[in-house]
Parts: sequence; structure tokens; C-alpha cells
Amino acid sequence: MEALAERRATRPAPAGRPFVTMAYAQSLDGSIAAADGRPLALSSDDSLLLTHRLRAAHDGLLVGIGTILADNPRLTARLVDGPQPQPVIVDTHLRTPPAALVLHHPRRPWLAAAEPFPLEAQTALQAAGAEMIAVTRAADGRLDLADLLHRLAVRSLSSLLVEGGSRILHSFLQANLVDWVIVTVAPRFVGGRPALIGASNGGLPDVRLARWAPSGPDLVVWGEPTWPSP
Repeated sequence: MEALAERRATRPAPAGRPFVTMAYAQSLDGSIAAADGRPLALSSDDSLLLTHRLRAAHDGLLVGIGTILADNPRLTARLVDGPQPQPVIVDTHLRTPPAALVLHHPRRPWLAAAEPFPLEAQTALQAAGAEMIAVTRAADGRLDLADLLHRLAVRSLSSLLVEGGSRILHSFLQANLVDWVIVTVAPRFVGGRPALIGASNGGLPDVRLARWAPSGPDLVVWGEPTWPSP
């Protein structure tokens, strides 16, 4: 946490977008879910507490619709004292269920989606407490993450924690939109779904490690991504 705060203090986020921290837990073989997509409880109690501290230290917390459908998370920092992060869900087609737990979050969730919004889904989700953010599409048909970050900055989010799932993690890295990386490694072999899934493996960065430390039985590593020169 101290290294994260120091990094944010010494290098503010690029103009027009929040400072982006990517944080997730994986097994020794790089899995973040079972092979069939079922969620895995990989983090120890100590690591889960660290995750909630990170959430409380950021203005916003972003996940993709796949995480909502698979895990039904609350996206809160309930294990620690401090502010609750603004939940942001990348949900191109508004597939978030109106009964999702995140819709009971203390803050009104923001659903990033492409226009035109499906009317029936929009009506149900607004009634359940969600707010829509219209985001332009990239050339591949997915939401343009740079445009999304700009829209979050306009809404006064200066820091954003990105937790997954696999395609979201891959897409943020490939788009050079990550300022800090924190990975918790659990001492298990899973043989499951890898942490990064994308259409192309090109453009992914190395990481200049700042520190690593035990967290209960886990190992937490963090540092700054460094992209290859063009």
C-alpha cells in the first residue's frame, strides 16, 4: 500500500484519465478461474484484506460483465474502514441482471455500455439503481476503453482499480492503459482459465517490479508496466 501511494504521488495519471491500478489473484500456473469458468477462492484471508484496502484507496472499481455473471460480486470494501469505491461495470449489451448484488452497493453502479441501449434492460436496470454511461465502440466492436476512462475522469474519478475478468485485464494491458500492477500468487496449481485472454498476445508489457512480499500463504508482487518501444 505504501509503494502504491508513493507511486501515485510521484507520477500522476496521464491527462484526461484516472490513474489505473490492475490487481488480481492467480494460481502458480496463472489460472484465475476453473477451466469451465467457475470462480475460485484463490486469495487467503490476508490477501483478501489487502484487496479491500486497495478498493478503499481508489475512487472507482471496475470489472467486466463476465465477472458479474460468474461471481455476482458486491464490489465493496466492506472488510476495512474507509470510503466505498464507485463500481463500474463494462457491460456493452446491458446484460447485468437486475437482481445482481452490485445493485445493492452503497453507491449507484455505473454500467458502461454501447448506444443504443436495449430499452427493456435499461429500464429494468435503472429501476434497480444503475446508471448508464454511453461509451463509443472500438474497431473490434468492444467498448473503447480510452473513451471510457475519459468519461470516468469527467465524472471526477482520479483513480481506478481494475480487477478483471480475463478479457478486461488483457484489454487494459494491450491498450497501454495501466499504471500499476499488483498480482497475488496463491501456492496452488489449478489448470484453469488463464489470467489474460485476448484476441492477440501482441503489445503486452513487462513489469518493472517495485517490491514483493508474503501475504499469509500467498506472494504479492507489484510494479510498473513497461511497454516495448514502438
